[in-house]
Amino acid sequence: MRKALAALALLSASVTAADLPLIPLPKEMKAGEGSFALTPETGIRFDAALAKEAQIFAFELHSNTGSAPQVVREEARVMLPSEIRLDLDNTLALEAGGYTLEATPKAIVIKGKDAAGAWNGTRTLLQMLPMEGPRTIPAVTIKDEPRFGWRGVHLDVGRHFFPVENIKGLINWLAFHKFNTFHWHLTEDQGWRIEIKKYPKLTEVGAWRDSTPPYGNRNSDDGKRYGGFYTQEQIKEVVAYAKERHINIVPEIDMPGHMAAAIAAYPEFGNSDIPGYAPKVIGRWGVHPYTLAPTEETFRFVDDVLTEVCSLFPSEYIHIGGDEAPKGQWEQSPRVQKLMKKEGLKNGHDVQSYFIRRVEKMLEKKGRKLVGWDEIREGGLAPSATVMCWQGDAVKAAVDSVREGHDVIMAPNQRLYFDHYQRPEKTELAKGVEFETIGGFRPVSNVYDYEPVPTGLTPEQQKHVLGVQAQLWTEYMHDWKKVEYMAFPRIAALAEVAWTPAEKKDYGSFRGRLDGIMKFYDAAKVNRAEPYDPPKRETADGSTITTSLGIYQEHWPEFAFDGKPETFFWANRELKENDHFTIAFKEGKGGNVTVKTGGDASQNGDKLEGGVLEASPNGSAWIEIAEFPLLS
Repeated sequence: MRKALAALALLSASVTAADLPLIPLPKEMKAGEGSFALTPETGIRFDAALAKEAQIFAFELHSNTGSAPQVVREEARVMLPSEIRLDLDNTLALEAGGYTLEATPKAIVIKGKDAAGAWNGTRTLLQMLPMEGPRTIPAVTIKDEPRFGWRGVHLDVGRHFFPVENIKGLINWLAFHKFNTFHWHLTEDQGWRIEIKKYPKLTEVGAWRDSTPPYGNRNSDDGKRYGGFYTQEQIKEVVAYAKERHINIVPEIDMPGHMAAAIAAYPEFGNSDIPGYAPKVIGRWGVHPYTLAPTEETFRFVDDVLTEVCSLFPSEYIHIGGDEAPKGQWEQSPRVQKLMKKEGLKNGHDVQSYFIRRVEKMLEKKGRKLVGWDEIREGGLAPSATVMCWQGDAVKAAVDSVREGHDVIMAPNQRLYFDHYQRPEKTELAKGVEFETIGGFRPVSNVYDYEPVPTGLTPEQQKHVLGVQAQLWTEYMHDWKKVEYMAFPRIAALAEVAWTPAEKKDYGSFRGRLDGIMKFYDAAKVNRAEPYDPPKRETADGSTITTSLGIYQEHWPEFAFDGKPETFFWANRELKENDHFTIAFKEGKGGNVTVKTGGDASQNGDKLEGGVLEASPNGSAWIEIAEFPLLS
């Protein structure tokens, strides 16, 4: 009894994840006694350096509660019945963006290591507010800081264009989950989306295409003119909006590939000396052959564009793409072949490296840093480049780059491409062709389980892993409702990957807190998906199953022995000699065993051509029971 009481006392002295559905989970939390009641008389007292943060926070509280809090400077001689204080304390032993939050029955005090930290503390407080019932906040002390300095989400507006209000809405949600980076992919083969005043045809011509593949037929065309772009005034507006919410916008001008729209507007900057040269804004998805020509005329164009881009975006980093640049036109171009001889370039990879190095020097003169997709490694990395690692699991590109002394950002398509299905493909397509995606399967649990730091790096090398980022490629996101459906709630899982210490992560805890967070999404009418919770991986009697075979999608080995004939194990490859599927029963028992292979469920005829069924009383001495195929 004494042990039980001690356990009960321990539980009552700690704030549980269920009590406070916070995402991302703070680093440290300790419960206090009582609670703070948010009333119409509650005010906000702020450090003079946090005026904008206090103003936005007050507006959010008004929107959520219906009460407009009084907002006063720290030194103001105004008595508040109850107050929320926003302070700065740069002596806090926390990383940039860190904060402390102390809630007592009398007041709530948020102290930021810096302004971003104070802002992050207000995000935590917003999530602590109950959506329904009394507006009370449990007494608690929180000490929190981010795991990574780059916590990002990318949005492609080249394939499909979205208005400023949508972009601002996404920025609000990024701030809600303590992201600090919005990667704005502004140019593509299918559309140029940023006004460049020195080159007006980039938007007059390059922002418009003649057709778009419809849902359900990606190799077709709808014959409808499509396009749009952001004026420089609109971009300034969005940048300022994001800055107020402590989100840095990293613009991407993708080059030298993915440039068909720009080359359609200004053909002289492409490889115009090759046969059959006829650039146009592309209406189909995929990788297309038009690349910028590595000529002095083209480099002047690139420099001019980057000058205007840098005048709009204060970001330390400028993303120059560098991915999926076909080399075919360079190989055909007499001008490029002449350049290769002059510069000692052996192949297309060397040409790409030459191009990227030239662009890096342009950015260095403007006081900026180059970041690009991991193909910028081809032919050798530019000296100061940061690598955004995306191909496969991204581990090799990351480890190689780090060991060469470069910073990396982890953005693997196998884990963090949010254009992949987050529920099983058959389930989604049964709802309609508009639920089509490029493919893949990335449920919330798969995102949450991702560990960004590759194994094998020393503690010093690990510092080169700046952070983590998800990608929203929009070929199959024709409108904002679809963007929301693909982003939410996976964005919450990524937030915890980016912020919370790895040792504190727990999917069961996260999944419980996610239910609370989704109430915020629903109140804001976000068109989110239901998180996919896979069926339990268990057999009917608790047996253990091991196999040398990989798993195709979510047809797990346990399904072969769960007592349900409609579920089955489906391997991800053909059988090889000595492959096994082994069931260890919890306790010995007699009875019949029915074994079916291929045919019925998959309709693909993958019947077992040759094998044996064996049994063992102890796991070491095996007795053959049957051979496959069975003779009738």
